[in-house]
Amino acid sequence: MSLTASEKLRCFYDQFSSDDHVLVVINADPDSIACAMAVKRLLWRKVASVDISNINTIKRPDNLAMIRLLGVNLTHISKIDKAGFNRFVILDSQPEHNESFSGINPDVIIDHHPETGAHASFMDIRPQYGAAASILTEYLRAARIKPSSKLATGLFFAIKTDTDNFVRQTSFEDVRAFQFLFHHANVHLAQKIEQTEMRLDFLKYFKIALENMRRRKNTVYVHLGPVVNPDVCVIIADFFMKVNSVRWSIISGICNKKLIVVFRNDGLRRNAGEVAKQSFGHIGSAGGHKNMARAEIPIPDLEEHVKYKDDKILLRWITNQIEKRVAVHGLKLET
Repeated sequence: MSLTASEKLRCFYDQFSSDDHVLVVINADPDSIACAMAVKRLLWRKVASVDISNINTIKRPDNLAMIRLLGVNLTHISKIDKAGFNRFVILDSQPEHNESFSGINPDVIIDHHPETGAHASFMDIRPQYGAAASILTEYLRAARIKPSSKLATGLFFAIKTDTDNFVRQTSFEDVRAFQFLFHHANVHLAQKIEQTEMRLDFLKYFKIALENMRRRKNTVYVHLGPVVNPDVCVIIADFFMKVNSVRWSIISGICNKKLIVVFRNDGLRRNAGEVAKQSFGHIGSAGGHKNMARAEIPIPDLEEHVKYKDDKILLRWITNQIEKRVAVHGLKLET
């Protein structure tokens, strides 16, 4: 029997005591940042301290704007002395999602991605939700906490972003959380965050993408070569999904000694997470949702399979890898 929101909140609170020093660890994006803000509010005056740490380097303009405008204090994991904390929380992720989570033994995991076999004293993983922020909104409501304007704006923006304005995977609970937050959020502030998505130096990648795109029926493949940030692949992938004849957008780039492959599709009888997992899960980390997914392959592992320094050869390998694995496992890119 599933627990009520109040029962889950009580189990969450049972993990902490008044003398605990809590470290919230996230792979910073709008959803995880907002969730971290919510956890900090939930634990206010219930523990000795709460700090938020990001495992990634934050360069995406909308993320930076969100942190600045909402007053979020983050410290990179490399500057954290873990010995100063006795409770660890991972939000909007699971340890298996990124090797940078290694060394963190979480007491609490709250996430909306498919389960990976993670372990923690308290886990609340709901893959049917479009955003982890919706889960944390339920916690706030169960705790009868009226969110501040900044907290509500963060959660509101997170749900809006992760569901792509309710076009991607969405549950009734996401809609209900969004409606609640709408009455407390500063919508104009959320718009200001959203409108700072693009950096001037990102524009060159659109030129690379348009000049080097490879189209197979209704699927667009692009390899961007070296990118300053993996978010570039996400922006380009989302851009191609705005073209009415494109059903799949698969964009790759190399960053931080890894090949990043981002998958997007229109969600019609397709499963991006499964395609990513079957295509690259045997040589790297891969997975995601029905209409959005990601794979990351360390360069040393990639070298065993392809001459990755030649962009054309690498794009051909990525295309063949996906199409071959899709056929073997009975998945579909086209219907």
